[in-house]
Amino acid sequence: MTAPADPPLLAADEPAAATLVNEAGGAIFFLACDHAGRAIPRRLGTLGLPPSEPARHTAWDIGIAGVDRELSRRLDAALIPQTCSRLVIDCNRDPAVASSVPEIAETTAIPGNRGLSAAARAARLAAIFRPYHDALAGALDRRAAQGRATVLTALHSFTPVFKGSARPWHVGVLFNRDTRLARPLLRLLGAEGDLVVGKKRPYSVSDLTDYTVPVHGERRGVPSVEIEIRQDLIAAPEGQAAWAARLARLLPAAWAATMRDAMR
Repeated sequence: MTAPADPPLLAADEPAAATLVNEAGGAIFFLACDHAGRAIPRRLGTLGLPPSEPARHTAWDIGIAGVDRELSRRLDAALIPQTCSRLVIDCNRDPAVASSVPEIAETTAIPGNRGLSAAARAARLAAIFRPYHDALAGALDRRAAQGRATVLTALHSFTPVFKGSARPWHVGVLFNRDTRLARPLLRLLGAEGDLVVGKKRPYSVSDLTDYTVPVHGERRGVPSVEIEIRQDLIAAPEGQAAWAARLARLLPAAWAATMRDAMR
């Protein structure tokens, strides 16, 4: 007799791992938000963490979901936000990398992630990681089939202080092999006059530390960039709206500069 299958990690009444917003939007920009949400599937309880932990940056990118939604509206751009906490599985990490399911977040141990079986890791992959990236891949495939040009823009936020060290940057422009959009965007952000801009700061993009830009951007030949905004600037709705307005002005200008550079 066959043993009954385990129930799905996400119950039917829980939010799906990914939601495609405004797919028909006319903008060339396609927005991805790997760490938009902080939901933890009920089956996993609290992962052994205190109630305060899911509100911290270790669980999600504070403020960035609001920036993405407003930026999508201003640009008329498609958007896919990921709803589950990166404490469950990090959707911007290759699943083969140990930090895909972190046992420690900064300095906080995550009891519910220790000693996971292969089946438990596979359940998180199937319920959260794959649906998010399948949604991204499917939407990008449809755009390509329609002959629509795409610029993949991944948005994140970062903490003002990391392990006791202050981070002076207001915004960072991250890239790996593809610098087409990053170069003019760095110039334009620097010309704003009120920003400390990080080039590959506070992080850099690589095949080991990132997934969305290398896989959905670079491997496809789709122009791509990752933008990091400091959390204290976007924790409140007013800051989210201000940064969305700024990026809605600068991203098209950066893309126009990219096209001019390509024609030289």
